[in-house]
Order: sequence, then C-alpha cells, then structure tokens
Amino acid sequence: MFKIKNIYEPPEEGDGFRILVDKSWPSDLSGEDTKVDLWLKEIAPSKDMDEWPEEVLDIFERFKENYRNELRKKKTIIALIKKMEKENGTVTLLYSGNDPKCNAAAVLGDELRGYRVIKRTVGRIHGG
Repeated sequence: MFKIKNIYEPPEEGDGFRILVDKSWPSDLSGEDTKVDLWLKEIAPSKDMDEWPEEVLDIFERFKENYRNELRKKKTIIALIKKMEKENGTVTLLYSGNDPKCNAAAVLGDELRGYRVIKRTVGRIHGG
C-alpha cells in the first residue's frame, strides 16, 4: 500500500517505510524529527513545483503529464520503491508542499498504484 503524507505531519507506526520524494530537504526539519527511512531526491520532478493555487490547476495538469513522462524514464527507481512496498507492506511518500492533492508525491503515488493495477489486470487477461 502507498500512502501520501506531508513531512510536517508526525510519523505514525502505520506509515511503514517512509520516503521523502522532494528534491530538497526542508531546512527547518532534522532527520530524527521526520523519521525518514530514505530520501529519494532522484525521483523528484526536474522542476520544483511545490504549491499549486486553485486558479492554476490547469498548470498542475500539465505538470502531472510532464512528471509522468519523467517517471517512465526512472524504471529502476520505481522498481526500488515497489520493492520497498513488497518488503514493508506500506510505503509512505513524503512531500513538503502545502497542498495534499497537488504535489509530486500524489502524482507518484497514483502512478505506483496504477502500475500495480495494470500489472494485475494484464496477468488476469493473459492467465498470469
């Protein structure tokens, strides 16, 4: 299971393996405070876009499309994250922006969940 959580929210036991997926570490937080298991800045989008006001959601839609294209080129990192989920049961993707729906971790989580659904569907169709 993949969860999405703001890094400023307190860690919880149910978070499982916690991965920060931002390009930069929040300067006002220490690693001990956040209980981050892995900082995976390589999976972050190439452009920092942390906050998306409602009036620019069309820009966020373009960002999602561009970021999804980038993720297709990061198969090794995607495989690592999926391996962490398999080993730990739950992976929490951490972000530091203000909007829980419009951030790179949310897009990444949707993509990771989509990969799993597609794989299972293809397996059922092809008898796997």
